[in-house]
Amino acid sequence: MTEKIGLFTGSFDPVTLGHIDLLTRSSKLFDKLYVGLFANLAKTNLFTMEERAHMLREALAPLLNVEVIMAQDELAVDVARRLGVTHLVRGLRSSKDLDYEAELAFFNHHLDDSIESVFLLAKPELSHVSSSRVRELIYFGADITPFVPESVLVEMENNSYDK
Repeated sequence: MTEKIGLFTGSFDPVTLGHIDLLTRSSKLFDKLYVGLFANLAKTNLFTMEERAHMLREALAPLLNVEVIMAQDELAVDVARRLGVTHLVRGLRSSKDLDYEAELAFFNHHLDDSIESVFLLAKPELSHVSSSRVRELIYFGADITPFVPESVLVEMENNSYDK
């Protein structure tokens, strides 16, 4: 039987409890799950790629079949092909996400129709948690504890980010 290998991509700036929930659930569906930390040219990042990778690795450490990778100048489908990925995994918080992800899946399928896209719905209690909202809370000095894993709080404390 062929090994099932997933790739869940994002900018994770910062990783949220919503991400962690989706990644944990995804890890149970695959023999191997890559978490692809990708650069998003449309976003201004708060954390560096290295800081985001560190936060992800710390938060996902209990998941033994998960590996965090970084990519900056590659399409997700090209990275997936190189790693032998069988499924691209994406999370959906709302119908707005579905529209965006359906378009992305169309192009990914066009680029490599051997890689299937799968979607997981966010838990209702986490469906409004987004990295952009967390960054806004950080900017205004609000408490982000209910929305992020401990690794983000530690990173902020260690690097003197205003909280």
